Amino acid sequence: SPSLPEYFVVPSSLADQDLKLYSYSFIGRRMPLWSWNHPNGSALVRMANIKDVLQQRRIDQRICNAITRSHPLRSDVYKSDLDKCLPSIQEIQAAHIKLKQLCVNEPFEETEEKWLSSLENTRWLEYIR
Repeated sequence: SPSLPEYFVVPSSLADQDLKLYSYSFIGRRMPLWSWNHPNGSALVRMANIKDVLQQRRIDQRICNAITRSHPLRSDVYKSDLDKCLPSIQEIQAAHIKLKQLCVNEPFEETEEKWLSSLENTRWLEYIR
């Protein structure tokens, strides 16, 4: 994938040929990417959707099993579909524009309560939380 780094961490139990084969199943060939590691062994792995719904479960299970085998405590993988629980980039951009307008264009002579309500309506604080 042209959008992935040249080198990245993969579970040692996953063979290179498997990675190459699986890469064609992911949208944009964006293989799972180990993004962050916690001292307790927890990790954050980002992964694009799998194109073929029929193969999705099999490929997903193989990759999750490889990640579990690589975990020092053999902990199960917890998955979360961030597309469903995070705002889109367009929503974040719209909130940022509203925030800028509020901070630049709104007079501060208004009551603090109204200003705070307007700030809440931008949804910016919700998104950055």
